[in-house]
Amino acid sequence: MKKPPRLVARTLAVTFITVAIILLVVFTVLTVDARDRVRASEIEKLRVAEQVFTALEARRQQEQLATIATLAENPTLKAALDTYFTERRFAGMPPDQEASLRETVAVEAGKLAVLTRADVLAILDPAGRVFVSAGPARGQWPRDERVSIPPGPATFQDVVVLPQGAFRVSGAALRLVDRDIGALVVGTSLDDRYAAELGSLASAAIVIAVNDAVVASTLPQTVTADLGAAAQTEGTRMLVGEEYAIRLLMQSGPVRILTLASIDAAARSATRAALMALGTVAFGAFVLAALGSLWLARTLTDPIDRLSREIGIMTAARDFGRLLRPTGTSREMDALAQAFNHLVQGLSAAEADTRAAYVGAIRALAAALDARDPYTAGHSDRVSALAVRIGREMRMRDDDLDVLRLGALLHDIGKIGLRDDVLRKPGALTAEEFEQIKRHPALGARILRQVAFLAPHLPIVELHHERPDGQGYPFGLRGDDIPLPARIVHVADAFDAMTSARAYRPARGAAEALAELQRYAGTQFDPASVDALVATAPALADSEPALEELLGRQLV
Repeated sequence: MKKPPRLVARTLAVTFITVAIILLVVFTVLTVDARDRVRASEIEKLRVAEQVFTALEARRQQEQLATIATLAENPTLKAALDTYFTERRFAGMPPDQEASLRETVAVEAGKLAVLTRADVLAILDPAGRVFVSAGPARGQWPRDERVSIPPGPATFQDVVVLPQGAFRVSGAALRLVDRDIGALVVGTSLDDRYAAELGSLASAAIVIAVNDAVVASTLPQTVTADLGAAAQTEGTRMLVGEEYAIRLLMQSGPVRILTLASIDAAARSATRAALMALGTVAFGAFVLAALGSLWLARTLTDPIDRLSREIGIMTAARDFGRLLRPTGTSREMDALAQAFNHLVQGLSAAEADTRAAYVGAIRALAAALDARDPYTAGHSDRVSALAVRIGREMRMRDDDLDVLRLGALLHDIGKIGLRDDVLRKPGALTAEEFEQIKRHPALGARILRQVAFLAPHLPIVELHHERPDGQGYPFGLRGDDIPLPARIVHVADAFDAMTSARAYRPARGAAEALAELQRYAGTQFDPASVDALVATAPALADSEPALEELLGRQLV
């Protein structure tokens, strides 16, 4: 008989061919993208941008100087300044006259600021101090602030660094006949808005640094923070994990304006363009991969799906006696089915042994407890049987019934930790002794908490003495706050206790016990559990053989 091909051989053949084609395409794309060419291109773009910006800026400065020179001939402005300084120098002037002249100058400066649309327009006195200022940034040019401007020429351009900020300024001397009476200065704030304007002109990112500290930038904040000392250099630099080309656009005194371009961003853009160009090649590779995948799916996935469906059905039905059939498509799949069959058989046997072992251990614990007191012999078994009968009447699921059965067996396990003189006392308990008895639910839960598989049964052990009216123990829970299994065991426990003989009292009849449970339903006992107990043995009120058969003992 011809053996099916090995799964690994078929999978490797298809995978190697597909991966080889894809890797060949990726390798071709990557070799086309030459990072050095991208770097050189970005540096050249910055150089061209610098040349264009320099030419445009020179023209703009000439036009601005011509405009400022014209504004400096404002006769009202010059007359007010001359009067102010002349009167102050020779004769002095009253405060109201001084304020009036200064206001005249301020009004004229405001008009000129509107015309120039500058951030600030300032009038300086002959000593270079701010006389008045106007414009949006006038607060940064306070009165009497000394401003360093180039001496001598009729018009000038420079950078002024004040405590409140840095400005690029153009200005003209204010002359009356042959005397200097001050200067008119128009300034542009070197801030993020100015950097954005320069960036649009240069078509690149802009960084403005004053005294080697960055004051404005169009770059993201993380990149600007990482720039640091790079604000003093040109060339290329790594910033926040990306390579940037840096070029000096302009320098004036302590101010440096740099242009930057991300080489990595340009390289990514070039890579995307190359990928688009090679889309046809990639499409062909995907077609080949798809054809290979379809063939592989036809020969491999069908039997795998069939095995998966059979395993799912087996698991859902817990039918572990059912065996998987060999697929016949490959030795690996047949070996997998056989190994799964062996595993399920081993797990089934182990589960049965484990269940039998811990059920036996639980029964041994319950029997050890009952053996301490001849009057409670068989109590745990009877409570377990009654609880399961009640749970079944209340239509609990089989899994929940299993938890109920074992939890009821263990409900009094905490009494192992009580003294014999208290547990087996023939007469009524004292208040102190009763407090000792009330410890057994919490003690039982503490004992069983050490065993992981008994975790579902802990609420029954710990809470089976809680009452709907909140008068139970150990926590005083009320109503539905008490888990249903604990409420059921409470009813079963009380019924068996009432129908069992004690050294200090005889056993009650079943009818009397049921009547007692019904009398206190809703306060001491869960009403639904009491109703279910009554419904399981409708003839108990008249005859007790049915209960005897259920409990396995003779009722008194």
